[in-house]
Amino acid sequence: MKKLFFIFFVCFFVLSSCVEEQNFDQFDDLAIIPTIEASILYVESPESVINDATGAVWYTQTFNFDAFNENFFAENVLDGVIIYELENTTSKELEVILEYLDEAGNVLDTETFNIDPAPTAVLRRETNYGTPTGRSLDILRNTSQIRVNASNLGDTTSTSSLQDPKIIFRSSGKFRVELK
Repeated sequence: MKKLFFIFFVCFFVLSSCVEEQNFDQFDDLAIIPTIEASILYVESPESVINDATGAVWYTQTFNFDAFNENFFAENVLDGVIIYELENTTSKELEVILEYLDEAGNVLDTETFNIDPAPTAVLRRETNYGTPTGRSLDILRNTSQIRVNASNLGDTTSTSSLQDPKIIFRSSGKFRVELK
């Protein structure tokens, strides 16, 4: 009898316990916003190339870059930052100009970097897009090409005493993208 009473008591307790009603509409309230990181551009040049150039501009190149204006990214990007790093181990004062261009070749945005000769620290700059204090996301959404121009502001005869002197330009981006 005690066993039957105990089973009845447990069943009564389980059936009368508080159970929260299931809410299957939670998916509609869900926000999936990952941060996507990727390398954008990497350019490296030895000091000998800079010395061999005729004139101040020793490097100019336009790269096709449609990653920002792909529909998925352009429609869902919330904000982001582009990080630039320049390392100069040459004996030259250098200027690097990076331009973001639209499909027609119009300049949308420009970053200018002036780098002292070695020894110097790595120059690092972060440019925000889409934040209240950042640049417009439309710059990124409309970018179709990236142009890099590098100029030697020094001489064409000196050579750095550092091993394997060169200029290295790197850029990468971190962007918050809303998936849902």
